Amino acid sequence: MNYYNSIIELIGKTPLVKLNALTKGMKATVFAKLESRNPGGSVKDRIGLSMIEAAEKEGKLKPGGTIIEATSGNTGIGLALVASLRGYKSLFVMTEKASKEKGDLIRALGAEVVIQPMTAKPDEPEHYVNTAIRLSNEIENSYFAYQYENESNPMAHYYSTGPEIWQDTDGKVTHFVAGIGTGGTISGTAKYLKEMNKNIQIIGADPYGSIFKTFKETGASPEPIPYLIEGIGQDIIPKNVWLEYIDDIVNVTDRDSVEMCKRLTKEEGIFCGGSTGTIVQVALEYASKLDENGIVVFIVCDTGERYLSKYHSDQWLRDKRLISPKTATVGQVFLTRKAGVPELVSVTGSAKVFEALELMDQYNLSTMPVIEGKECIGSIKEASILEKVMNDRTVSGRNVRDIMDEKLRMLDFNSAFPDALEILHKDNAVLVSQHGTIKGILTRYDVLDLA
Repeated sequence: MNYYNSIIELIGKTPLVKLNALTKGMKATVFAKLESRNPGGSVKDRIGLSMIEAAEKEGKLKPGGTIIEATSGNTGIGLALVASLRGYKSLFVMTEKASKEKGDLIRALGAEVVIQPMTAKPDEPEHYVNTAIRLSNEIENSYFAYQYENESNPMAHYYSTGPEIWQDTDGKVTHFVAGIGTGGTISGTAKYLKEMNKNIQIIGADPYGSIFKTFKETGASPEPIPYLIEGIGQDIIPKNVWLEYIDDIVNVTDRDSVEMCKRLTKEEGIFCGGSTGTIVQVALEYASKLDENGIVVFIVCDTGERYLSKYHSDQWLRDKRLISPKTATVGQVFLTRKAGVPELVSVTGSAKVFEALELMDQYNLSTMPVIEGKECIGSIKEASILEKVMNDRTVSGRNVRDIMDEKLRMLDFNSAFPDALEILHKDNAVLVSQHGTIKGILTRYDVLDLA
């Protein structure tokens, strides 16, 4: 029989997948290391196992004990997965920044979750790390994993991730790209790869707002600026960030990270989160400058299912101003416009003008299509119709067909949003259709934040 004794045996040995669409025109080869294929869905499964095994060996974790950690989510999932199989309780402190899906998954694994404000600074008691430390002091028979300083974190990658990359590329890897958070993934992997070949370039991908790049280049710790990408970047320099092994750190904007996350998902079929988008952006920047001998390996940190309410939600992206007008579709913008108005408010040509005015007033509309059957035959524009009524009061009792303006132009759901902007520079509104059916209307007001 061919089987595994437990899910833990599936941790590690993740595959390399060659990129094709995103590397079109490049000479170098780029591989994604799918850490999302770990049983807990992220690279942090490796350290969840290694930190627990080290604590058991050192006598720091005793039967019936409680594992406590400060986490953005994935380390909590990795620890909870192993803890549940080995009979430990677990409690994880996260910030409000973490996705709902991560918290729900941790709870599903039987762990407790404590949420702290994301605005708390490292020297404040409400900071999620300080909260975890306090709880570990208060709860009997508990073990604080502390991934930021626990050497089992980077060493998990020294003994597994690094050797896997070296072996799977036949020792030909030239560049390794990873995010920097606790430092474990990039530091441990880099240490191994540098020992095998000191010329391998190690590149850290980091969000704008994180302090790593400035600290490496100047030695100064700047004031951190909030950013929206989870799981990477820091407002402190963790002990496990071994900067001596990192050759370069590249900053990436939230918007570029999200756009690349979505492109990797759509164009390569690798469903990922925002931090992977940050990493891919940097990997491709480097790969574009290399010749055919270049072999770039980057980490796919986790799976996109963890971020359905965030990076893969058009509404969330619009609310956070992360939808790029250049790459958005008309459908994306239409579905995320401000709430309060039905998708399609219209009248027929036989409706009375006063009825149309009442409808426009009810929904605060300045333009409304006149639709009969499946076709737009004209439009009602507030300024035009009010001028006609002011000049002739009898107009309000006439049919809309008699006084309507020209019909609105129409775009398909999949049309590029810049096409809609071009129309809206001239007209007040544009109709949106899907598979031949009129779905609604986009007005200038609906796209103010994207214009």
